[in-house]
Amino acid sequence: MTPLDLAGYLIAGLMTAVAVWRMPAALWGDEEDRRRRALWGCYAGFAAALWTKTRAVRTGLNNSAVTDLSVLIKHYTATVAILAILSYIVAIYGQYPEAGDVPRHVRFARMIQQVAAKASVATLILLTVLFFTVVDRSVPSDRFVSDHAGQWGATLYMSVFYLYLGAASAVCAYQWALATAGARLRHLRVGLGMMTFAMVIGVGYTVSRTLFLWVSVIDRPSPAFALEFDEVTEAAQLVLFAFFAVGASLPALSEGRRRVRLWRAQTRLHGLWYELMTAFPDQPFEPPASLRRELTRFDTPADLRIDRWAADIADAVEKLRHYVPDTLLPAAGAAAARDTANPAKAGPLADAYWIKAALTARNTGAAAGPAAAVGTQHATDQDDEVAWLVEVAAAYRTVSEDRTRQILASVTAMETTEKTQEKA
Repeated sequence: MTPLDLAGYLIAGLMTAVAVWRMPAALWGDEEDRRRRALWGCYAGFAAALWTKTRAVRTGLNNSAVTDLSVLIKHYTATVAILAILSYIVAIYGQYPEAGDVPRHVRFARMIQQVAAKASVATLILLTVLFFTVVDRSVPSDRFVSDHAGQWGATLYMSVFYLYLGAASAVCAYQWALATAGARLRHLRVGLGMMTFAMVIGVGYTVSRTLFLWVSVIDRPSPAFALEFDEVTEAAQLVLFAFFAVGASLPALSEGRRRVRLWRAQTRLHGLWYELMTAFPDQPFEPPASLRRELTRFDTPADLRIDRWAADIADAVEKLRHYVPDTLLPAAGAAAARDTANPAKAGPLADAYWIKAALTARNTGAAAGPAAAVGTQHATDQDDEVAWLVEVAAAYRTVSEDRTRQILASVTAMETTEKTQEKA
């Protein structure tokens, strides 16, 4: 196996891994995820095309009942992938308010939308007709371009595909270059820059190969030169796909880090939320489930689920206020101040003590009454509220039953003292 063959397997594996990674967004995304579905279609199509280029697959297909079948399948899948990426371009850059002047790149994207599907169908039909009529397939080939250099039928066939591929590469390079210049986030700018560079390589790849094939019809090159040219341009295409796969994945990696943070927040909030929702089963939209089940739900985005959990916890705390006296708040604060020397941890611990004590009182038969005092809001927005609840949930896990009973006992003692003083 040559280094080029090994690189072919690696790039095909990389593109397949990206397609598998992005598949959930394509399968379970909502209507607004059409862009992700189009981009995933591009990954999947190019992954299939790259596998047909690997030595084992192309040798098996080329020596099948349909000679050089790998070439036709490769071009079919690549054409579908190109249509998908053009659809992605349109979805990204074709939307703009109707009022006012429409920017040039938006008009360009809308023009592409009108011709892309028709051009793809025409390309597939023409490739099929040429493949079975004018291409010399009397002997199975290993490297199609170098093996058929100088043959007008194969040159015409490849020119049709390269015209389609080169035009699509130029469109993507143009749109992504504009997007790179306007990107504010660093990871997005780097990713778009890599994708633009990949498409520039794509334009150079198609132009150079088309020129080589037509020049070869006039002046047939030596087999050694043809093979060397084929391998050099093939290596350039592998570099193209490497830059494209990595560049397209960088924004998703940032989103992946965000999802990891959301999953971690779910993991930390689950214990507190689960106990409160078990006490108030009518509160959540769905019955509380185990952490494993909650983390594997794909019907609701993680950020929306966390927002719901935060609202569920707040509503449960509001209900618990009716089962405890006002004195629980200072008792929980005093207990937290005694149990931690870190002022930053005292606030979350006090809230955890209050929730645990109130939940225990409610579960042991305390009668409902007027709403008791509760701690003030520690957040200015939803993210701050979730961050605070994560700290409260972490402290909540450390609260023992004995400590809870001690706090409730101190509340009872405080109430007895107050009543005695009132009588006196």
